[in-house]
Amino acid sequence: MADLIKLYNENPNPKEIQRIVDCLRNGGLVIYPTDTVYGLGCDITNNKALERIAKIKGVKLAKANFSFICKDLSNLSDYVRQIDTSIFKLLKRTLPGPYTYILQGSNNLPTVFKKKKTVGIRVPDNNICKTIVEVLGNPIVSTSIHDDDEVIEYTTDPELMLEKWDSLVDIVVDGGYGDNIASTIIDLTSGEPVLIREGKGAIDII
Repeated sequence: MADLIKLYNENPNPKEIQRIVDCLRNGGLVIYPTDTVYGLGCDITNNKALERIAKIKGVKLAKANFSFICKDLSNLSDYVRQIDTSIFKLLKRTLPGPYTYILQGSNNLPTVFKKKKTVGIRVPDNNICKTIVEVLGNPIVSTSIHDDDEVIEYTTDPELMLEKWDSLVDIVVDGGYGDNIASTIIDLTSGEPVLIREGKGAIDII
């Protein structure tokens, strides 16, 4: 049975944030709000939790295209290769925000991702999500919560997520209704921005 934890974006309750972080550190899976759709995440350093997410998504962990949710750009050098000034300026201008950037992975990636040459980086403009990552002390590995409905691609109501995911996750964070438009994905591995998916983030500022 998953717990439902209600948090407010402007001022997330520190005690509840700590409860979520403890769950993540112990290998738990958490559904949480971002500035786009709700995400399913776990601690990047916990292999058992990573395996659980891969199993839920029906993919092999080594090949999974999960995003790394970071609190800001300070984590960047831990997981991506050195990037040039123009790329860094683009990241600084657009993050935090509704973008996922695909960058070349560094040799410091967690062992389970060593074979991956690229990594998706997200810094959502959502205080709940950023506070969880900040207190945790490292990124969350994340994937979007999809809906089985043919019309609605993403579930927006946390209580419905709790009903559906109750037996699969440990905590559902209720940060209010989510968006139903995912992040804009930009591939920066060639040094030039290439649009992979147009989502919530405006592409005219890229």
